[in-house]
Order: sequence, then structure tokens, then C-alpha cells
Amino acid sequence: MSGLVTGDAVVLGLQPARLPSRALAVLIDLVVVWAVYLLITLGLAVATASLDEAAVMAVSVASFLLVLVGAPIAVETLSHGRSPGKLACGLRVVRDDGGPIRFRHALVRGAMGVVEILMTFGVVALVASLLSERGRRLGDVFAGTLVVRERIPAARVPAVPPPPWLVGRFAGLDLSAVPESLWLEARQYLTRSRELDPVVGRRLAERLADELVARTGTPPPAGVPADAYLAGVVAERQARDARRAFAPSDGGVARGAVPPPPVPAASVADPLVFPAVVPPAVAPPTVVPPAVAPPVGPPPVDGSSVESGARVTGFAPPA
Repeated sequence: MSGLVTGDAVVLGLQPARLPSRALAVLIDLVVVWAVYLLITLGLAVATASLDEAAVMAVSVASFLLVLVGAPIAVETLSHGRSPGKLACGLRVVRDDGGPIRFRHALVRGAMGVVEILMTFGVVALVASLLSERGRRLGDVFAGTLVVRERIPAARVPAVPPPPWLVGRFAGLDLSAVPESLWLEARQYLTRSRELDPVVGRRLAERLADELVARTGTPPPAGVPADAYLAGVVAERQARDARRAFAPSDGGVARGAVPPPPVPAASVADPLVFPAVVPPAVAPPTVVPPAVAPPVGPPPVDGSSVESGARVTGFAPPA
């Protein structure tokens, strides 16, 4: 591990890259750069076939400087120290204090790389890396940089978990104004708090807690230590990120969950909120036969049926 110390007395756990991984990264970068250079050279040879020898030489020199020198510098500057070879091997170029490199660092490394890698076939860089305690070549020495490993076990030093009595206490805290840099500092402190001096660690935790309070506008509960407050807030932020990542994205069904069965149309109404109105049972209509009108006139008295019919209808049959 590197023994670099920041202004907050935090020991940086930078692990310098070993020589085999650096050599493999340089080999990958050289293969990529030379392949691009050959393609550009063939294209320029076809495009400048009608030019004279001096113009062709000037174009060749310009393409050599742009591709073999300018391209690596631009890639390291834009990617903050990760060329294709370093990205494949899990390496990164950083400053001596652990910060990202800038254009001037990449420029010095690229200019020195032409001498110690291209012109000497890597012999000078190999000897300098073997003699350096942290495996730095001359370009790293003059630029003030260091090639470190990025792919290291993250669980080597476990983070400080929040106390059980603080779980869920910060659910209503507004964390929208907290920048990512402050979250990163808090997580790094919680990861390496056991490696710090107790006095220095307490001061650093109080400073980070004060910055969180200033960003959220809510003071911590009374009697809560600064490191416990940081652990609780960071745990709440991680819980929110997890809920946001696994939130339902389509139709209210979370990703990977089995959708519920369709609800029948008859039970759409919720009896707890909107009770379903069931129409009362209607009895079938009763068919009433039509009333027969009674015969007009007085009932027959002491006569035959023919005489009574004649009296009723006023018609007498023939004798």
C-alpha cells in the first residue's frame, strides 16, 4: 500500500501497479496506437500520392506526432488516467496525492514516453520501474504521478454499520442538496475509520457531520455521535437508492416480480372505499287474469234457460 497522507490526515490506500500489469497495459496501448497509425498512414499515402516528397514527409511527421504522441495524451486527459491498456488491466494514473491527473501531467508523461518507451524500446522505462520503490518510470517522476490498481477487493475493511436504534430515524430527511463529493467523503471515512487515529477520526467525522447538517438543514438527534450520524444518513441514502433501483417501472409491477392475476369486472369496486351497489332483487311480475264482467240485467227468476236467455239478450229463438 502507498503511504500517502491527505490534508485531513487520512492515509490513502493506493496500491501501486506491479511491473507485469503495467507492461501488459503498455503493450495493449502500443498495439492499439500502432494499428491506428498504420491505418492513417495508408490513408494519407493514397491521399498524398500527387504531392512532392517534402510535403509527404511533412504529413508523415505530423501524423506520427499526432497519433503516437498526441493521441495518448488526449486519451489520458479525457479519461482521467485510463488508457485502453490500463482500462483492460484495471489500472489508473493518479497524482501523488491520489487526485485525478490533468493535461499537464499527461503531457509530461507522453513526452517522456516517446524517449523511454518508443525510442529505447522500453528499456529505460523498465530499468526506472525496477529501481523505483513504487514502480514509477521517468515520466511519472517528472509529472508527479503514480500508476495504481483500481480493481482491489472492496470488502477488505468493512464499513461502519449504522446502530440498530438509528435505522429508519432519517427516513424523512431531505438529501437532495447533498453533493456526490460529500457522499464519497462520508463513505470513504466510514470505510477507513478503523485505520485512523481516534482524535483525527473524531474531528473528521464532526466536520463531515456539520457539512451534512448544513446541506440538509436538520440537526442530528440529541446524543447521537458524529460517526453514528454519518453511518445512519449514508445507510438511508443507500436504502433510497436501492428502492429507486427496484421501483416498479411498468404497470406498477416491480422488475422481476410476477404480475397479479386479472381482477374480474364484477369485483372492480373496492368495498372499503367505494362499496359496490347491489340492486335489490325484483320479483317477477304477477299475471292477473282479466276480470269477467258480470251479465247485465237481473238474474233469472223461476224460468227455463231459454226464457232467461231471452230476457237477458232480448232475442227469442223461433218456436
